[in-house]
Amino acid sequence: MNYSVEINGIHVDAIYSEKTVNELFIPLLRKLTQLQEKKGKRVLVFLAAPPGSGKSTLCSFLEKLSLETDGVTKLQAIGMDGFHRRQEYLQTHTTIRDGKEVKMVDIKGAPITFDLDKLTNAIEQVASDKDCYWPTYDRHLHNPIEDAIHITGNIVLLEGNYLLLEEDGWKDLRKYADYTISLSADENMLRNRLIDRKMKSGNDLETATHFVDYSDMANVRLCLEKTAGADLRLKVDDGGEIIESL
Repeated sequence: MNYSVEINGIHVDAIYSEKTVNELFIPLLRKLTQLQEKKGKRVLVFLAAPPGSGKSTLCSFLEKLSLETDGVTKLQAIGMDGFHRRQEYLQTHTTIRDGKEVKMVDIKGAPITFDLDKLTNAIEQVASDKDCYWPTYDRHLHNPIEDAIHITGNIVLLEGNYLLLEEDGWKDLRKYADYTISLSADENMLRNRLIDRKMKSGNDLETATHFVDYSDMANVRLCLEKTAGADLRLKVDDGGEIIESL
């Protein structure tokens, strides 16, 4: 099944096989529907995955699929990218990387470059079934867009790199989740995807490659090595198809 969507200001084309849709995605939607009906109020689902794995596209597709599938509750997809610290903050603040002081903007996407307190408070509101709003992120503006999404869904699927990260502060988030999903992929595949994505944001090949190798790949390895176990574990196979990881 071909799927085209704009993610964070960038056009994305994805393909999901009929087998994956019918044997993995629709059963997942039915499981989440049953979970929500049993709970009787909103359920919050986490999908944690490394940069470049296609998690944002997958969540958007699952939202669309929920609208087209009989007998399942509508799913609302949101992401944690809207909790990037603003570009002007990252340009004027530093942190330590490999024993050296670096500007935060040079490692944008690392855990420290997100506003974890703000994210935690927002997740708590969603999990408590409150009427609330959620930010998005635009890769062309390089900044969040506040209150871009009105949270109305009974099933809310939140995607992000570090939602299941086994590090202080981040590991406290999972207590808000009713169900957790992880998605992994080959490191080299992720590198190629990230370079392509960086170029689509307006960078040349040299600049994109340097940033990915210096910044993004550290985050990729962190996610692959320190993402906690999930209720459902998925992976992207060598052909780019999403399958269950047993």
